[in-house]
Amino acid sequence: METEKILYLDCGSGISGDMTVGALLDLGGDRVRLEKALESLGIGGYHLHFGRTLKCGIDAYDFDVHLEDDGHGHPHEHEHHHDHEHPHDHEHPHDHEHHHDHSHVHRNLADIYEVIGRMKEKDEVKELARNIFRIVAEAESKAHGLPIEQVHFHEVGAVDSIIDIVSTAVLLDDLGISTVIVSPLAEGRGYVRCQHGIMPVPVPATANIAAAYHLELEFTDNDGEMVTPTGAAIAAALHSGKEMPRRYVIEKIGIGAGNKEFRQANILRAMILSPKENPGTLWKLETNMDDCTGEALGYTMEKLLGEGALDVYYTPIQMKKNRPAYELSVICREEKREKLEDIIFCHTTTIGIRRYPVERTALERRQIQVETPYGTVWVKACDGKENTRYYPEYESVREICDHHGIPFQEAYHQMEQWAKEQEERQENV
Repeated sequence: METEKILYLDCGSGISGDMTVGALLDLGGDRVRLEKALESLGIGGYHLHFGRTLKCGIDAYDFDVHLEDDGHGHPHEHEHHHDHEHPHDHEHPHDHEHHHDHSHVHRNLADIYEVIGRMKEKDEVKELARNIFRIVAEAESKAHGLPIEQVHFHEVGAVDSIIDIVSTAVLLDDLGISTVIVSPLAEGRGYVRCQHGIMPVPVPATANIAAAYHLELEFTDNDGEMVTPTGAAIAAALHSGKEMPRRYVIEKIGIGAGNKEFRQANILRAMILSPKENPGTLWKLETNMDDCTGEALGYTMEKLLGEGALDVYYTPIQMKKNRPAYELSVICREEKREKLEDIIFCHTTTIGIRRYPVERTALERRQIQVETPYGTVWVKACDGKENTRYYPEYESVREICDHHGIPFQEAYHQMEQWAKEQEERQENV
């Protein structure tokens, strides 16, 4: 079974669209595939910048979208401000009242979807790009008090952000990543100037996305915006909700350059991780119940063992209001944990489950077939440092007892001896 690959986005200096694209390209995303996909969108008025730059001495991939002259003497270059992705940062806002010849500046969500639909790419890529834009549209809708259909994108819907969002979707698919874990998002403080006045950081759209999708923010002492609405939407759309593995190997690192200068390097670091779980590490699940019937508890134990729990047991306890109760304990492997939790919630009255990792030292074990005067039986062989122990399987012992009238302990010890003798003969051959 192939090891799961995890993409970890380290947002210690914020996140924006161009930082994300740069990091994914630095990880090895296919630039040729990206450029073909962008060309198939059928939009113009821009050129792309692919390069390298140093951020606090760290080599980073510098990706940027340069918009060409708007016909009014205003070149739409980003001038290296990665917070260009919403209308709060430009001295020359793209209002359609002043720029009728640039209809791409004002688009609603349906217009954006139409552009994405023209792309010659997989349906999954298109769907991810649409989802990211939908997250931004919902946030802008809330910020401006408008129905989502009436939200007209300003800078968020301009060419640069279409490129950033579509590029993220294309490159993520190209890298073959299905699981993404996003760190807390570092954000600045203070205010940013916009066409309507002065807005606080995080700007309303970013704050709305963080609230709606439970993104964790870490506020820093940096002045200015570190998380753009597009960056927040990418984090919200990609984050799997999973926790970082306790142990992992870093397979590859990609670094995308931001366009701000802070005390720390303004970079987005993307890492492809391979989890390396300790084979001796297991999970213990626990829950206390004082209102569950014995029948339900017994049935739950059967289901848990049937679905791969390594051990299940109940402990009598005393709960609040002097109620006698039971504590259910389950030992399981990581890959079984979520399924077993679902079983507990489904078949018992509990409303919460505690869990924590446990480690164990286990002997190597083998299932062996042993030929005996009573036929073939199954024995578990456990190899220790100095000797091997043999444990006859219960079903085999019971079958001999039932069919041959032999006491249980006698049958057990005979099978134990036969297993030992059989393996000694095999070693001497």
